[in-house]
Amino acid sequence: MNKYSPLARIAPEFDKFQDRYLTADGQNRARVSLTKAETLWFNTGTLCNIECVNCYIESSPQNDRLAYLVLEDVSGYLSQIKSRNWPVREIGFTGGEPFMNPAMIDLVEAALSQSYQVLILTNAMRPMMRSRVQEGLKRLNQTYPGQMCLRVSLDHYTARLNDEIRGTGNFEITLAGMRWLRDAGLTMTVAGRTIWGETEAETRAGFAAVYRQNSFDIDPENPAQTVLFPEMDERVDVPEITTACWDILQKSPRDVMCASSRMVVKRRGADHPVVLACTLLPYDSEFEMGKTLQDAEADVYLKHRHCAKFCVLGGASCSG
Repeated sequence: MNKYSPLARIAPEFDKFQDRYLTADGQNRARVSLTKAETLWFNTGTLCNIECVNCYIESSPQNDRLAYLVLEDVSGYLSQIKSRNWPVREIGFTGGEPFMNPAMIDLVEAALSQSYQVLILTNAMRPMMRSRVQEGLKRLNQTYPGQMCLRVSLDHYTARLNDEIRGTGNFEITLAGMRWLRDAGLTMTVAGRTIWGETEAETRAGFAAVYRQNSFDIDPENPAQTVLFPEMDERVDVPEITTACWDILQKSPRDVMCASSRMVVKRRGADHPVVLACTLLPYDSEFEMGKTLQDAEADVYLKHRHCAKFCVLGGASCSG
């Protein structure tokens, strides 16, 4: 074994990602410091109205491993942002499907009322289309203009491939929700996937056609408005990231998602929420940092294949 291999490529997969501090071939594992806490995410609960293939968080109509957050939970962490002097500019809400949470409009308003930008990840389907939610979204958009954006999950620009992942008929249901957002004057963006072997240019051109056909004010070429995520399959063999990789890959740890964000979750049956290092790893105890934002200021060791494939090598980020 070549112990100097910078990406630990030849280590057997079953030996990888075991030790917090060392890679399988004995090198120092890369770590990331919270250099600028710009985004605080809240997972509003893992329940979802649909069940997608390879959902990274395994959301479904049955999965309640992460419980619904309530207003008191969110308000408490918003207060901690101030007391810890975090330079947060954005509050993100994810799920599950956030609009399954009955307190969702109140949670969003708590963040908007403190002048944060708010990003909501949604499938724009039936939970969002309930009249109470629609009225709440329109009211918040009028009260806090320019502060709120909904990122709609549309895995592919064709019904056939989107519905392969998200279920038959869901492409058209999502488009209907997006048309409502358009007509209501709410800001929206799109999150797709890159799992069909297309070039990025082909994928963006496909989304551009959908936007034109529906008069959606979304830029297909802007990575912040049309976000394309790589597949997050935990069965795929990926290299470990060592401290040497930053120079080899010409990347900075400041550019990795956990340098600028944390996520709050509440586990089913728990008395209190906890803070996680990463939005992608809600069930891995290795990435649970503690109850408070102060606890969450510790360094994060890149001890998961998602750290390598999604964040470092893929360069993706959940934030806006």
